[in-house]
Amino acid sequence: MMKKMILGVALAGLSAAALADKPDYLQDSRLAAVSLMQALSGELKRELEAKGPESAVAVCKTMAPQVAAEQSRKTGMKINRVSLKPRNPLLGTADVWEQQALQTLEARAAKGEKPETLEIGEIVKEPAGNYYRYAKAIPVQALCLSCHGGPYDIGAGIKAKLNSDYPHDKATGYTLGMLRGAISIKRPLAE
Repeated sequence: MMKKMILGVALAGLSAAALADKPDYLQDSRLAAVSLMQALSGELKRELEAKGPESAVAVCKTMAPQVAAEQSRKTGMKINRVSLKPRNPLLGTADVWEQQALQTLEARAAKGEKPETLEIGEIVKEPAGNYYRYAKAIPVQALCLSCHGGPYDIGAGIKAKLNSDYPHDKATGYTLGMLRGAISIKRPLAE
């Protein structure tokens, strides 16, 4: 607990009874995460079919942040994609809570839990107030490997596009079923 306090994140200590009259934070977060994943997956598949994998890089670069921002505005939750190996460190770097959540999700996957079912939700107290924090694992699918796979999975054209668009890219070397990152949701709680 002391480590979390030093890092600025601590459990709020709110009881289940205190949450009984609150909205269903877990269900709302699940719906928001699934909605974002479906929207991005649909856009990515359309672009792959229409123009191929090199063009699909633009979906993740421009469309993904736009869709996440739009859903954040609609829901009042901060919704984004994070990773321990971000492709774009300006948008995908995990904060302290997200880093801990990603490490926990990876440990659970290593123990045999199905990556597509992994999620974490909890109430945390931060200096700015209480929040419901949620992370839903993003497992690597076959579709992901052409841009996030190993050196033999990524074609020369995609490598060139990634090098020009993401000079600090760390988001490669994945295999099918690994955790690519998570959809992260941060929702302020009324006092």
